[in-house]
Amino acid sequence: MTSELTRLPSRLPTFAPGLRVGLFGGSFNPAHDGHRLASLTALRRLRLDRVWWLVTPGNPLKDNARLPSLAERIRQAEGVAGHARIDVTGVEAMLRTRYTADTLRALKRRCPGVNFVWIMGSDNLAGFHRWNEWRAIARMMPIAIIDRPGSTHSAMASPAANWLSRWRLPESRAASLPRMKPPAWVFLHGKRSTLSSTMLRKQAGRD
Repeated sequence: MTSELTRLPSRLPTFAPGLRVGLFGGSFNPAHDGHRLASLTALRRLRLDRVWWLVTPGNPLKDNARLPSLAERIRQAEGVAGHARIDVTGVEAMLRTRYTADTLRALKRRCPGVNFVWIMGSDNLAGFHRWNEWRAIARMMPIAIIDRPGSTHSAMASPAANWLSRWRLPESRAASLPRMKPPAWVFLHGKRSTLSSTMLRKQAGRD
């Protein structure tokens, strides 16, 4: 692990107090234009300064036996991101955190004054209640949900969406989300990508 980290963008991207930064975590196995579209939507609608792609060493809720190396996934994600305001990092490996809640706590400690927003697709909101400490995540920083094909209804009918409903922000006020005290969240509709990492792996014969 140590030798791999020296070759990876595992340090924190440049930051400063007051910046509005979206955190987009996942295995990125592989990264695709849907990830990029979601990030561009968040940048524009939330008026973010940056989006950090947090490429995880492995998702605790998934089988990681056939997961490509962190270095390989970061290199591929950098090629897909292709935007000056999207930073691809494997910092979670440096932090040695396994769960999202622990990663977010560590980032808030290391980046005082940064206005973080957790970004995830509506497909993840549908299963958010199965995440470790999901309520703690919601209380830790604002959340932006990006609509994904085929998951709008299941996301909004989920236990997490029901619990969070009282703190939902109208889309018209999305730009104010990064500076709001959590819990606070917004569901962003707009142009959607049908791409998914699962579909791309099946097409490549990797699943």
